[in-house]
Amino acid sequence: MELKPNSITITYLSKVSFASLNGADKEVDNINPIKKVTLANEEQLPYVSSQAIRRAIRNQLESLGWNISNIQEASAKKGAPKTMMNPVEFIDDDLFGYMDASPGKDGEKGKSTIRISPVRVESLLGLSSYKGDLDYATNFMGKGHQTAKGEDIQPNIFETEIHSGFYKGTVLIELDRIGSGQGFEEDGELSSEEKKKRVLGFLDAFQNLWSSGRQTRFLADISPKFVAAAYMKAKNPIFLEAVQVVDNNKINIAELNQVASDYDRFVEEYVLAGQSAIFRNSDEMQSLSEGFERIRNWIDKHYKE
Repeated sequence: MELKPNSITITYLSKVSFASLNGADKEVDNINPIKKVTLANEEQLPYVSSQAIRRAIRNQLESLGWNISNIQEASAKKGAPKTMMNPVEFIDDDLFGYMDASPGKDGEKGKSTIRISPVRVESLLGLSSYKGDLDYATNFMGKGHQTAKGEDIQPNIFETEIHSGFYKGTVLIELDRIGSGQGFEEDGELSSEEKKKRVLGFLDAFQNLWSSGRQTRFLADISPKFVAAAYMKAKNPIFLEAVQVVDNNKINIAELNQVASDYDRFVEEYVLAGQSAIFRNSDEMQSLSEGFERIRNWIDKHYKE
């Protein structure tokens, strides 16, 4: 059986010089922590959750002019809020899916409305451990003012965990599920041209990835600075565990080429691309603009076939 391309996987690196990217639960009242995962050797790596990345892409789609699905109350009490659940009209309902559970009435069994996301997202994981750095801050907004009881408002002292380094993430786009399947039963699937527009729209948002969380005081750029992307005949994020930064800002290009070779039967095309301003061995890869243009060409090719 001849395998046909059905997906695109992109593993990417972002570079953060000074940031507090994604907040976690507080253990101490005056310390704002960041999310971290603890490895077997007790090393703690900061990360940005996949939920935050999905939200960031959704927000960027909206800022780029796409019509985004409105949020509404859940059908069940204490249920999670839901979108309009209309993937025909809204790009985010199409790309990211939804789920809503409706309670049954008069003894009838409840039902769930589900669209499984065709865009799979991995958390953005730091490649270097958290070293315990804290940003010390004092809020003097109340200085010179008094409470309703006539008491002087005291400065508020607080600290925020901060981190610096490379972060690695992965997305996988199921091209054969965009604009079709769950949620399209009544209206029918979208045209190939509309499917292409939506995936290209996602790629634009992804290329300009920016999170609104904690950006007022810690402005950070989490957009991709390196991508290892493949146009796949099997839905497999082949570069997810393979992208590493070695020898002072060099990408292990030879090992990534070996990964692509290992999955040669399932790889239609692949590209390795990065910014020369950041990576010392940029001569071994394509420029970032060339890399994203290759991916756009794959999308155009896929929906013409």
